[in-house]
Amino acid sequence: MICVVESSRICEVGTLFNSRRVEGSSMQAKRDELKPAASVSEMAERFREVRARTMQIVEPLEIEDYVVQTAPYMSPPRWHIGHTSWFFELLLRDHLAGYRIYSEEYLFYFNSYYERFGSRIERDKRGTRSRPTVKDTLAYRRRIDESMLDLLGGTRDNPEAAALLLLVRLGLEHEMQHQELLVYDIKHLLCELYEPAARGALPPRDNVSGVAEVEGGLFLLGHAGDGFAFDNEKPAHRVFVEDFAIDLVPVSNGEYLEFMRDGGYTDFRWWFAEGWDCIHSEGWQGPLYWELHGGEWMIRDFSGLHRAEDKADEPVTHVSFYEASAFSKWAGKRLPTEAEWEKAASLGPQQTIRSSFPWGDEGPALSKANLFENGLWGVAPVGSFPEGRSAHGCYQMIGDVWEWTTSDYVPYPGFKPEFDEYNDKWFVGQKVLRGGSYATPQYHIRATYRNFFHPNERWMISGFRCAKTI
Repeated sequence: MICVVESSRICEVGTLFNSRRVEGSSMQAKRDELKPAASVSEMAERFREVRARTMQIVEPLEIEDYVVQTAPYMSPPRWHIGHTSWFFELLLRDHLAGYRIYSEEYLFYFNSYYERFGSRIERDKRGTRSRPTVKDTLAYRRRIDESMLDLLGGTRDNPEAAALLLLVRLGLEHEMQHQELLVYDIKHLLCELYEPAARGALPPRDNVSGVAEVEGGLFLLGHAGDGFAFDNEKPAHRVFVEDFAIDLVPVSNGEYLEFMRDGGYTDFRWWFAEGWDCIHSEGWQGPLYWELHGGEWMIRDFSGLHRAEDKADEPVTHVSFYEASAFSKWAGKRLPTEAEWEKAASLGPQQTIRSSFPWGDEGPALSKANLFENGLWGVAPVGSFPEGRSAHGCYQMIGDVWEWTTSDYVPYPGFKPEFDEYNDKWFVGQKVLRGGSYATPQYHIRATYRNFFHPNERWMISGFRCAKTI
């Protein structure tokens, strides 16, 4: 999962040597409500909201559910609620006078991959321990919450308040990442046995298909505003894209089912060699959570087991980069680059100023994108959220599913890490995904956000839309 950090630095991008204007070069992120100099009371309220959301996600679980690890790549819910507290404890250790570490054992168990913070339990063994108990982990979390609020309360007259608030904001962004991971892991653990406290209603929907044609040229890729952004979104830099077409909506289950019925998983012509190896080594016949019952494909999700044909108009989910690429080749198309995706999402025809979101600079609302706050606990049919479409007419570019791109996850030119081991160690062997999913909190997403996974992974909420050079 993406692991990156905030900075108050504003990226300033000059013009080209020949004085041509670069599309999007004047973008400013207007949507961020919490600037680095935000008041302590605002940050404390945000802290309470984010910490409460984690507990809202796990509230329907039974005690036995908290400690089970169903696959090496997922983590038990208990570990998530402890790890997100461990992250804040490291901040408390350095910034709250007189603070004493809660437990050295917890430092070992709740560390994730940070070498500089000492030894840790291996990821695939997080479910092999019954201690600390769920009760003890929750007590630890309460202790961290109380101490963090004490720290924030004493920050009002601190000359280092701005720097500290940036670190708190980083911790909240980190916790929102783990909230989404919790949804992935709970689905893998329980799927339809999980009962959310509430569910939202499906939004209006348009009947839409086809592609948007986007004019190429120089484009400013990455975050160039003064709002929150992770370091892997920076610095904004000029790239050149050819004219291209991109699907107006994500690829649907119905379209993907056509690929499968046409022998998609048995015809080597569509697959990268490593993807073809995965088919055979992992026994793939369809996306994750697709099951074959009596010759009919069914899809299991948070609402139960359904005929794939009854879900035909929903975006396909839980597919790997290999599967997305194979479908695209079969369809006579390809996956977009992340530069193409970002341009289609943030810069419309005749525009010179990029927007923070496909619909403009205002933050996500329930009517514009399917994110965690919508409470759907699943994807909305393609063509939903017409208020959230981009200037090019593309739907659901934010929310519903993270969309694979063909771009390798590498640092942007001029990249400078802003927090050791939080992002810079992952720039190899992974692919970029864009846009967020129905498990992404509203406050956590924007058009420049770069997620990343290995090309064989598919337990996350991943889908795609196709593109084509024109």
